[in-house]
Amino acid sequence: MSDYCKYKIALEGVVVQRAECRPAVSESYMRLKRLQIEESSKPVRLSQQLQSPVTNNYKPVANHTYNLEYERKKKEEGKRARADKQQVLDMLFSAFEKHQYYNIKDLVDITKQPVIYLKEILRDIGIYNVKGTHKNTWELKPEYRHYQGEEKTDE
Repeated sequence: MSDYCKYKIALEGVVVQRAECRPAVSESYMRLKRLQIEESSKPVRLSQQLQSPVTNNYKPVANHTYNLEYERKKKEEGKRARADKQQVLDMLFSAFEKHQYYNIKDLVDITKQPVIYLKEILRDIGIYNVKGTHKNTWELKPEYRHYQGEEKTDE
């Protein structure tokens, strides 16, 4: 791209008087216009004839290292087994002591429980925020919040 196209110029104001302008046709102006026309008439894509075949192609990899690492991590964790409901509740309450809002993915990482099982428990003790600033997050129901009384005493 040539230099004249790099910057966009804007002019703001109110027209008070109108004037007709013509460029001072000089040798340098004609050279500039010729360059502009040549630049705009060049095709964007060019085809080339290769003299020899391209040999630096990449061979396909059966399984990339990050995929292998992910699989290994998944095997270490194993399948998520349902823990005792009271244990899961304890983990959830301790998590909600640190933060008021969590999305389901973070809670699954914290508790290491299946999503469906975790949602069953959360429906009993939590509220799912559908809109607002904490959209798609879970928070504890008011009766389970330990910080509810503290907020009122601070006021």
